[in-house]
Amino acid sequence: MDGNRDGNGNGNGNGHVWHWTYWLLIIVCLVTFCVPFYNRIEPTLFGFPFFYWFQLGWIFVSMIVTAYAYYATEQSDKTR
Repeated sequence: MDGNRDGNGNGNGNGHVWHWTYWLLIIVCLVTFCVPFYNRIEPTLFGFPFFYWFQLGWIFVSMIVTAYAYYATEQSDKTR
């Protein structure tokens, strides 16, 4: 098997493999870039407008998604 590809033939020729967990990272970024979606005051949570606690919530979600993507890709890197 070619060292630049995984078992499914995914690879770009320079040793890097596109892992499906990268899509999770892209989704997290796209959600936070869509400011008109969450640019509002109501509903409030403990007195904080939606705009602030939505962003704070995505900090924790992105932390979990980043850790998951890291460990998922690290596992596949060790099997090469």
